[in-house]
Amino acid sequence: MKKLWLVYVLLIGIFIVYVLNYKLQAQSTEPWDTTGLRGNIEDTYVMVTFQSGIDYWKSVLKGFEDGAEELNVSVEYHGSTQHDANEQMTVLEQVIAKKPAGIAISAVNSKLLTATINKAVESGIPVVLFDSGAPDSKAYSFLGTDNYNAGIEAARTMAELTDAKGAVAIVTTLDQHNHQERTDGFRDTITSEYPQMTVVALEDGRGDQVYSRQAAEWVLSQYPDLAGIFATESNGGIGVAEAVEAYKGKGSSPRIISFDTDKGTLDLVKEGTISATMAQGTWNMGYWSLMELFQLHRGLADEPSAYSHNELLPVPDKVDTGIDVVTRANVDQYYAQ
Repeated sequence: MKKLWLVYVLLIGIFIVYVLNYKLQAQSTEPWDTTGLRGNIEDTYVMVTFQSGIDYWKSVLKGFEDGAEELNVSVEYHGSTQHDANEQMTVLEQVIAKKPAGIAISAVNSKLLTATINKAVESGIPVVLFDSGAPDSKAYSFLGTDNYNAGIEAARTMAELTDAKGAVAIVTTLDQHNHQERTDGFRDTITSEYPQMTVVALEDGRGDQVYSRQAAEWVLSQYPDLAGIFATESNGGIGVAEAVEAYKGKGSSPRIISFDTDKGTLDLVKEGTISATMAQGTWNMGYWSLMELFQLHRGLADEPSAYSHNELLPVPDKVDTGIDVVTRANVDQYYAQ
């Protein structure tokens, strides 16, 4: 009887060990089922922009914050107050000095910001670019609109609005890489696909409503029969719209295509002053920038030289965050909820 009792105790002990071992293995091999991917709230990721007060950045920052909430990390938002590369460079230097877990930056000037971006990367801080890139920098990734393709879409939309005939102009920001790409896509498409259309003017609106209005006023004075104007950013679109409204009755009434979905632009689309605007995937830019920085930070924390010598990175080199054409027919869908 005593031997039988010992056998029972031994079997029960083996069973308990088996169950405990099974549970430990399940916890180690299936972490996603219970906890998900989580970071450290003490890790701070920083977003750096320019013209920091404009509505455009609100959706980008919301995506950045939503990603941080999912990952249990902290975020900060900094930027130059003006469309000024030197001011943004100073802001970026200040951010680098704080040694954050990662930096997401939209570069106001790709050439002037490259050296400072490289300084951050060389000091061990992961950097990704969003919205406006710096292709010659050492940043790990670019997340944003395929701006050349956006220019193509804008040109084809302009052709639909003008029956593919007439002179058109562009008001852009000449020193900003993403605006250069939009301009090139628009101009190349007009030239190659629409023989009865001509791009007659390319003016610098400096990313500013007043300068863009002045640029449009000059173009209208030189080309009174202008069929359309493409503005490559929202401040420019509003300035162009003001110039065209003031020009009514003096010549043609050119169609306007703008960029982005701030309330001012959407209101002008809704009333018909702006014929169309190009909507970017701004929330995607912020959210996926944070996700990429998190992965890069984890990898560099484990092995500081992990991404040197062209080793495989855990993030893609480029992410296209998408583009939509917004017209009077669908404008209500793009107002902030």
